[in-house]
Amino acid sequence: FSWLERQIVVLNVVGSSPTGHPYRKSLQIHICGDFYYPSKKHKTINTYMSKHDNCRKHTSVLFVCLGNICRSPAAEGIMTHIVEKNNASQLFEIDSAGIGPWHVGELPDRRMRSHGADHGYDFSTRARQICIDDLHRFDYIVVMDRENYHEVAAMAASQEERDKIHMMTEFATHHPSHSVVPDPYYGGDRGFELVIELLEDACQGLFEHVLRKSGGL
Repeated sequence: FSWLERQIVVLNVVGSSPTGHPYRKSLQIHICGDFYYPSKKHKTINTYMSKHDNCRKHTSVLFVCLGNICRSPAAEGIMTHIVEKNNASQLFEIDSAGIGPWHVGELPDRRMRSHGADHGYDFSTRARQICIDDLHRFDYIVVMDRENYHEVAAMAASQEERDKIHMMTEFATHHPSHSVVPDPYYGGDRGFELVIELLEDACQGLFEHVLRKSGGL
């Protein structure tokens, strides 16, 4: 599906009840970008699975920047690296998106990929645009600067959704002088290196914050 498409798919689920009797149930799933979630009372696939399959709910994080080709895909790659290094992949769902549609389907900026590779990261996800459903689909929506914050906050339909939006630097512990992650697009190598430094700090902080909140630390 393209970033603009939103579809509804009905799946017929066949299984057995606790008493052993067979059943057949239709599950309506909305599709928004790359994400799938049951409709109505089950707002995320995680809550559906935890109710019906006793699966442990994981934490979903969406990183957002202007075009999803520099900062947010880097944050996604760094966060994924931290999670995998700590054998916590089953506890997290990580994605990124952009405010605008200019680069949908493209790889991250080649300079961002190159600098990431120098640090052992793989920044190779394809850009997509944030959509309204992301605001209730994700537990954390982490933005890179104040402009991103205002754009995403304007999409929120409730205070609950607004409360999910965080500045990336909220979670940084070693860069107190930086209130935003600056856009490196029009700068030189140092700008890309600074982005990686800030994101490594903030993603580690976010990882520890989530684990503390869930009782994992």
